[in-house]
Amino acid sequence: MAESKENYDLTPRVAPNLDRHLVFPILEFLQERQLYPDEQILKFKIELLNKTNMVDYAMDIHKSLYHTEDAPQDMVERRAEVVARLKSLEEAAAPLVTFLLNPNAVQELRADKQYNLQMLKERYQIGPDQIEALYQYAKFQFECGNYSGAADYLYQYRTLCSNLERSLSALWGKLASEILMQNWDIALEELNRVKEIIDSKSFSSPLNQVQNRIWLMHWGLYIFFNHDNGRTQIIDLFIQDKYLNAIQTSAPHLLRYLATAFVVNKRRRPQLKEFIKVIQQEHYSYKDPIVEFLACVFVNYDFDGAQKKMKECEEVIVNDPFLGKRVDDGNFSTVPLKDEFLENARLFIFETYCKIHQRIDMGVLAEKLNLNYEEAERWIVNLIRTSKLDAKIDSESGTVIMEPTQPNVHEQLVNHTKALSGRTYKLVTQLLEHSQGQAAR
Repeated sequence: MAESKENYDLTPRVAPNLDRHLVFPILEFLQERQLYPDEQILKFKIELLNKTNMVDYAMDIHKSLYHTEDAPQDMVERRAEVVARLKSLEEAAAPLVTFLLNPNAVQELRADKQYNLQMLKERYQIGPDQIEALYQYAKFQFECGNYSGAADYLYQYRTLCSNLERSLSALWGKLASEILMQNWDIALEELNRVKEIIDSKSFSSPLNQVQNRIWLMHWGLYIFFNHDNGRTQIIDLFIQDKYLNAIQTSAPHLLRYLATAFVVNKRRRPQLKEFIKVIQQEHYSYKDPIVEFLACVFVNYDFDGAQKKMKECEEVIVNDPFLGKRVDDGNFSTVPLKDEFLENARLFIFETYCKIHQRIDMGVLAEKLNLNYEEAERWIVNLIRTSKLDAKIDSESGTVIMEPTQPNVHEQLVNHTKALSGRTYKLVTQLLEHSQGQAAR
């Protein structure tokens, strides 16, 4: 029995791991796809907005939801409070903001933070209070929805901040701002900066560090499925031992996105074998059509099951806020990732099926690929023409005959060397962690 669209929706699992501002694009997507009643989405938007400073936006939604021209008194009062607080913070941060807007003055700053703090104090009478005011002002701007201003001020704040905790907090804010402005190149740079700090910083507890990794992976979904190199980046990050362990223990739903990346990314096929082992381990703890598709093809060799899962995968992708991005093409609207996924999914089925059979009936193959006979024949001819398949078609018998392939010794050597290098790295890391743990006792 097919599951409903709502059952495929991961928003209840994803949203708690995002900044509330990052939840708004998801709600916009769900509203556009009409996965839930409009009234339900609008109420949830107001609930989220009540915890931000975007009071005007909340008022507009309230008017739309309740079909009125009047805003509630508490919203009107809240708006007055926000305006007064913004003015107060603006005045407190004004000396430092004025300095930062002066190109000649900014040139006096150096890489040495201590020098900068001393220079600001002596020449411009700017001290810790004004620097703290800049942080509060930037944070308030972010809560008001001014992500551009927040990003600029948080960047400047980090060049002056000597408190590591506060600097990391500012970096998270900068990352969120760049994501919300859809500056994917800069957002990826900020993501890598946050990762570097998370992996090297001493946390109060291992669980706290794991939670930071989980947050980072969730925030990164926006970048990975919008950045040109994102499908490679998500595999490189999620497949790392510490991040993969975090997924398996606390966020198995992220396997959907890693599985999708593996299907559409041909350059990361060598790492797919490791991921298939993870799918086998998580088979009973998490089920998702995209993950189950890979299990059907590479674990159970259930090609009929894989064909059925492909139809479910299509439904999942078009209704997923990260995977279902639509592109308007004239009078039509397409989901590029869906088409790319289905094409590569057929290739996965075909490649695996061909490893088992040397002579394949075209009619059976068309059924496995969820295509009609003519479409399947054209698809296979195209594969042979583009050198993706070493085979020939026997038109009289209606079969595909696979040519025997000899193992490439050079490729085998490279893969074994890579595997040996990876195991050596893991061993050295474990030994270092063990020795550090012994030294700390």
